Amino acid sequence: MNLSFPSPAAGLEVEPVFIDAVRREGAPPFRLIDCREEDEHAHCHIEGDVLVPLSRFVAEIAAALPGAEVPVVIYCHHGMRSAQAAGFLRSKGHALTFSLRGGIEAWSLEVDPSVARY
Repeated sequence: MNLSFPSPAAGLEVEPVFIDAVRREGAPPFRLIDCREEDEHAHCHIEGDVLVPLSRFVAEIAAALPGAEVPVVIYCHHGMRSAQAAGFLRSKGHALTFSLRGGIEAWSLEVDPSVARY
């Protein structure tokens, strides 16, 4: 399978099943960022993510970003905070930034039911 991230012009969101397929394929590489708060992350998270809480996002995101050519996928609980964070990164020039549609809730329902829901 030859997977590739959509063009940024296609929209801000990516589907949980697409991200699952990319993870299973192992390519293309991308950075997964959880923008929920620490207590939410402690309750449940997607394996391999990097936590950058929205409350500290502006101050801490630079340290978590890969090169501009590597896509970034941000998630939260339902997709609202991650859309805000992804929009911020796009406005700063990181065009290959996406929000996981439906957040970790959709991930649990559509991809990995072992991820706790809350």
